[in-house]
Amino acid sequence: MRILVIGSGGREHALVQALARSPHADALYAAPGNPGTAQHATNVGIASDDFDGLVEFARTEDIDLTIVGPEQPLVEGIVDRFTEEGLRIIGPKAAAARLEGSKAFADQFMERHGIPTADFRVFDADEYDEASSYLEEVGAPIVVKADGLAAGKGAFVCNTLEEAHQALDEIVDDRAFGAAGDQVVIEEKMEGEEVSIFALTDGSHYVLLSPSQDHKPIGEGGTGPNTGGMGAFSPAPIVDGPLLTRICREIVEPTLQGMEDEGTPYTGVLYCGLMITKEGPKVVEYNCRLGDPEAQVVLPLVESDLVEVFDRLADGALETGSLRASSGAAACVVLASEGYPIDYDTGVEITGIDDAESLPEVSVLHAGTRLRPDGVLVTDGGRVLGVTALGTDLPQALDRAYEGVEAVHFDGKTFRTDIGEKGVRHLSEA
Repeated sequence: MRILVIGSGGREHALVQALARSPHADALYAAPGNPGTAQHATNVGIASDDFDGLVEFARTEDIDLTIVGPEQPLVEGIVDRFTEEGLRIIGPKAAAARLEGSKAFADQFMERHGIPTADFRVFDADEYDEASSYLEEVGAPIVVKADGLAAGKGAFVCNTLEEAHQALDEIVDDRAFGAAGDQVVIEEKMEGEEVSIFALTDGSHYVLLSPSQDHKPIGEGGTGPNTGGMGAFSPAPIVDGPLLTRICREIVEPTLQGMEDEGTPYTGVLYCGLMITKEGPKVVEYNCRLGDPEAQVVLPLVESDLVEVFDRLADGALETGSLRASSGAAACVVLASEGYPIDYDTGVEITGIDDAESLPEVSVLHAGTRLRPDGVLVTDGGRVLGVTALGTDLPQALDRAYEGVEAVHFDGKTFRTDIGEKGVRHLSEA
């Protein structure tokens, strides 16, 4: 099978790496890809928002299946376009991708279908005074979100009213996120522990990837500004069998049924970002694709042939529960540029990747890298690399990942030293 993966980050490197394990992957392409995807696939210089170029490439190269990594092209309708052209593609159509593309739509959808989430109110940008008054009415802590896509940085968890008003100003007055701030969602701050649940679905049937946990803030102990993700681990010990069953019955299945009932069946990857509260699991957010860096830990644990799984998904022939997962664990530590997520330099030379990958069960996934004309690998983004390791259990996977971190070098290398600690704590308390 000839497969095209769209995107250029760590998630796409993880996807290409996982697909390459299948004997059915006759040819792999990544558009535009990165130096890491080039180890397993042929990189194609077509941007993920160049729908004409991607369609033409899929036609010319007889691509059997296209898999979309990032959210932007999904929200903008790339699946609609490929489907209209008679090309097979994995992902939700634009109407279904609104679950990620609009936080207001997602909250209102959950309200319509009785899916547990936070209490919320939605305000248009020209209702600034009403939104500000509502903040005074409900008080802090509170969550203030830009409605649209904001690269994972449009949600503010505010512990004081001053922080909440600053977030509102940044979204509405400063237009920090552009059109994504045309509406503002103000939500109750839920207490608990966050978990990422990924379902691969053909609209009617679904299979689950291993539960995982991400680490959004830049600083140790979950401090500092939010990022795209500084590390992840899987499986998440907090999610035992009974809780996972409850998540499926109360969240995953009602979401899929609700989308079908509204005439916008959901296919592809459904990400449910959950808060495990005292009352039970509640939805923090939906994403319409694999998470990053969660993909780097959930995909290596899949023992089923992913090409076969995606092929059945595209044909609407997925069998619920038919995914085999490893009994081990995986951990990923993200290496970022100094100053990320605010200001940072690029073009810094990277060394030591081969040394890291010579270690047992360690792989280094590229997120923000590029090759200079002289062939030297340099940084090219805020999140640069994801050092991923497998182990028989979570402590071993974490030890191996951090050993790999020490082997990689670039000036200003920034990372968290506490990835996975909450998972290890749950294991010790079990």
